[in-house]
Amino acid sequence: MGAWSSFDEVLGRMQILTWNVQWCCGLDGVADPARITRHAQGMGDIDVLCLQEVAVGHPALAGGPGDQVAQIQALLPGWQLFFAATTDGFDAQGQRRSFGNLVATRLAVAEVAQHRLPWLAEAGVVSMPRGCLVVTVRDPHLGLVRVMTTHLEYHSATQRMAQVRALQGIHAEALAQCGEPPGSAPAATPYTTPVHTPHAVLCGDFNMGPLDAEYAALVAPGAAPLHNSWQVLQGDAPQPATFCVFDRTWGPAPVACDFALVSDSLRSHVQGWRSDGATQLSDHQPVLLTLA
Repeated sequence: MGAWSSFDEVLGRMQILTWNVQWCCGLDGVADPARITRHAQGMGDIDVLCLQEVAVGHPALAGGPGDQVAQIQALLPGWQLFFAATTDGFDAQGQRRSFGNLVATRLAVAEVAQHRLPWLAEAGVVSMPRGCLVVTVRDPHLGLVRVMTTHLEYHSATQRMAQVRALQGIHAEALAQCGEPPGSAPAATPYTTPVHTPHAVLCGDFNMGPLDAEYAALVAPGAAPLHNSWQVLQGDAPQPATFCVFDRTWGPAPVACDFALVSDSLRSHVQGWRSDGATQLSDHQPVLLTLA
């Protein structure tokens, strides 16, 4: 890893890996955060790790996961770790159960924000609360980068479209703050002006394919556009499938639904995109984005 680190430092590369890890449960039924983190770090000299479906206190799930936030923190000494539970409550025995998104990084962190995404009322439709975790990091070469990770609703296109619109709003609001920053305030007060940057990466499991209307809305041109990093490099070539590659429980055929989107300001910095289509450590495949 040391050689890679010095090589990336010379080239000024930033690597972000996104992965729906299914509470770190592989297709063998074993829930093991250690092999997830090992595999992720083996894909590159990653700076930011974005994981979806991280569990705390859900022993009834396959593999009987424990406190995965604490386990992952122990596996990444020296990294800062942020967990945003989208569901957080207690079972009948009073045991707390949390489930959500996690960002771990070895870069300096400037700001953290949690956004609740729309959860529309749809009678009889299975759904759960969803959110977007935003961790703004300081990259030595790119400067401030807003890393946004999310996991959208699976069972409802109506929910997903509302959540896509909310994500666009979050990004557009951040860009507007760059152009018209709020007034200054005395240091060390809650009004202290936070950091602002046009650089953003939105990644995660979007539970929609490239042909879906929600996807078209997500990458539509506009005042605050987001670009699929795969398409930035490969044009109209189909993105490799990241879901249902081995396990067809949730769909009849493999599909690409895990994306790494970049802001307009980062489009020219997209250097590499890679997915591991062979691993079976989750029911999704990891995606590695390289910015230069």
